[in-house]
Amino acid sequence: MGDVGLAVAQGAGAPRLAVDPLRYAAIYAVGDVHGCLEPLVDLEERIREDAASIEGRKLIVMLGDYVDRGSKSAAVLYHLTAAPPAGFDRICLRGNHDDAFLAFVEGDPAGNWVLDHGAKETFRSYGVEVDDHPLRGACRPLREMVRTAVPQSHVDFLRSLPVLLTVGNDVFAHAGIRPGRPLSEQTDEDLMWIRRSFLDLGPGLPLRVFHGHTPVKEPDVGPDRVGLDTHCYRTGRLAAARVVDGDVTILSVGGPG
Repeated sequence: MGDVGLAVAQGAGAPRLAVDPLRYAAIYAVGDVHGCLEPLVDLEERIREDAASIEGRKLIVMLGDYVDRGSKSAAVLYHLTAAPPAGFDRICLRGNHDDAFLAFVEGDPAGNWVLDHGAKETFRSYGVEVDDHPLRGACRPLREMVRTAVPQSHVDFLRSLPVLLTVGNDVFAHAGIRPGRPLSEQTDEDLMWIRRSFLDLGPGLPLRVFHGHTPVKEPDVGPDRVGLDTHCYRTGRLAAARVVDGDVTILSVGGPG
């Protein structure tokens, strides 16, 4: 992550981070990647070009869901565990797919959820061919094969991922927040999995939330919510929101337009 001047809160769940809003001249929030390495690399280049005229420190915030569905989940994690683009710090948040994949690898039955939600592509990206292994009913041998194939550095990276970043009145979380609930009372499940109530009601707090998790045809930019999951593994489009002096500008690569 680099020297990002974080305040870290950690209880029983995943870490929650806070950054001084004066620390960065620009923040770029990137939507769900889902194993799509090339769009991620292209978008980082677009971000570098965009940031060249902005003086000061810059931060990239990845909004989670790096694995599943796309064909290059392992390569995406190799990329994100390496150094960020020159001139940037990078914070990677935890998505529900990342959390479930980690649970699967570590033997938690809750992780079996990934078996019905894009895990074949993730396993294949690590060289584990699953055609001869039913994803249900043979979890233990499959888990052992996957655990052997996944580098410890990727497991450590997934374990370290925070579920929340707060920068002043801007909040970054994979799925959103439970409407009206103070940030200190948001659960990991809220931050990684919430959908309908957040989309219908918004944060219910004097905050603006940047999130992915719920696919949209176009980035959804509103006064209290910015949705950035453009279904990259289907559309080829990956989007980022640039935040400078409170103003939001959308950058994207791939897909139509």
